[in-house]
Amino acid sequence: MKIAKKLKSIGPGILVTAAFIGPGTITTCTLSGAGFGYALLWGLLFSVIATIVLQEMSARLGIIGKLGLGQALRMHLQQPITKILSIILVLSAIFIGNAAYETGNILGAALGMEEITGLSTVYLLGLGTIKIWGPIIGLLAFFLLIFGSYKYLERALITLVLLMSISFISTMIIIGPELIPILKGIFIPSIPGGGVLMLIGLIGTTVVPYNLFLHSSIVQEKWKNRADLKFARFDLILAVLLGGMISMSIVITSAVAFYGTGAEIKGASDLASQLTPLLGDWAGIFMSIGLFAAGISSAITAPLAAAYATSGILGWKIDLKSFRFKAVWMIILFIGVIFSATGINPINAIVFAQITNGILLPVIAIYLLIIMNSTKILNNHTNKLFQNVLGAIIVLIMIALGAKSILFAFGLF
Repeated sequence: MKIAKKLKSIGPGILVTAAFIGPGTITTCTLSGAGFGYALLWGLLFSVIATIVLQEMSARLGIIGKLGLGQALRMHLQQPITKILSIILVLSAIFIGNAAYETGNILGAALGMEEITGLSTVYLLGLGTIKIWGPIIGLLAFFLLIFGSYKYLERALITLVLLMSISFISTMIIIGPELIPILKGIFIPSIPGGGVLMLIGLIGTTVVPYNLFLHSSIVQEKWKNRADLKFARFDLILAVLLGGMISMSIVITSAVAFYGTGAEIKGASDLASQLTPLLGDWAGIFMSIGLFAAGISSAITAPLAAAYATSGILGWKIDLKSFRFKAVWMIILFIGVIFSATGINPINAIVFAQITNGILLPVIAIYLLIIMNSTKILNNHTNKLFQNVLGAIIVLIMIALGAKSILFAFGLF
């Protein structure tokens, strides 16, 4: 009976999973498997653990503190100069990360539609040739955000995540990969030559910084009492573990399909070939529809999270109908649409978005840890020692990887 009650409470955790199981996850995991085999699977294990640890803090902040992360930061930071600098830093991270992520989401959805329709560009007098699907998908996301409701979105995303789970996990089982190399990849950390940026991309596509703001706000839509915290934790752990299994199954099937073949992945049809063992000739159509659906779901959550974060930290009223709230998500959506229409390579843009999020994560995580140790906000539900230790380890690993990627970019590593 208790399990049935917990299953009925599933919701916000799935929203978190749906946000990171987007085109970025499908693309980045496919490229990881194709380029490095099973070697970076341990990065996904780390990502799942990090997501559960950080998102549990976010959920606890929302349910116990009755605050979104942005609101909590504004309340906690009292010294004027520190407060201003922190607000600028967090807003910069949110806008840069979400704008990059939104571009990747829209391009991923567009990639799917291009494959289905065979149409990618149109000529507009005065503007020249532009990519057609980015603006169309942006318009669709706009209307869903304007008219959609939380409950409708939650149900749609649960369906999507379950569909993707069944397809990728079933494909992994059907192709029958060797178990020992997979276990080595999961539990023995290694970074092959040129793999550091891909590793950060894998982490950035799973531990999404904006989800920390989104989750602390949406749990308040579902749960009101401290006793509900156990349901929130069950919801989160179940959803993130499912998302981690999807990501790992994509890496594994991609490694079997592409690793060592020298295959170049340029579009949805290339991504789809890993699903052929399960879906045969339907693989391309399914991947295209999957990319479109995953792109739309993530294209909704990224602007929404930016609006929650900005409104909270600037002290604006958090209301879906508020002009300021709408203005923020419209700006993020608009940036994504503009970049998606410029002809930028979708695969490269999607991977760049994941790397950007991976580098920005420590900034947001540090602020979260500060808030989670505030007795003023959380009373006796502040972080325990082991939670602070886990959080600190996650931040230090991400800082080290970020520094390594910057040195690599400048040819110093």
